[in-house]
Amino acid sequence: MSKVAAATPVLESFTLEQPSKEDGQGMWNLAKKSSLDLNSAYKYIMMAEYFSETCVVAKERGEVVGFITGFIQPEHPDVVFVWQVGVDSSQRGKGVGYKMLEELVNRDVTKDVKYLEATITKDNTASQSLFKKLSKEYETSFEVRETFPADVFPEDGDAEYTYRIGPLKK
Repeated sequence: MSKVAAATPVLESFTLEQPSKEDGQGMWNLAKKSSLDLNSAYKYIMMAEYFSETCVVAKERGEVVGFITGFIQPEHPDVVFVWQVGVDSSQRGKGVGYKMLEELVNRDVTKDVKYLEATITKDNTASQSLFKKLSKEYETSFEVRETFPADVFPEDGDAEYTYRIGPLKK
């Protein structure tokens, strides 16, 4: 079965799409040059192939300039977990991250999703602002709780806090 992703126009020259496995390399390259925790190239290719319905790529002239990796939690089918949001530094401040989140929560695959979750470190104010904005725009609440304390990481890791937004009113 082939995946046909309808491209949605965003800002002047952007499109938002479901990624294909070929987009995985662009996602990895973007993560590599950002402040995101870099996962293996395989992880981005796998997410684009097997979780494309809950991932988003922003493209400008065919190049990946933003991405979201996420999945619907198997134990909680009413929750979509956002693993990473990456936006090329040349595109920041243009609303690309927010538009990708909107695209994700408005897809058919997330029609039964009531909550969006992501883990964020205390110093990641950009992501905190992004998720707070989504909460405000959707007129819903958000909760923050420590999920992964620093001492569970094998090396110098920062504690990760879950931001839970919802219930989402679509």
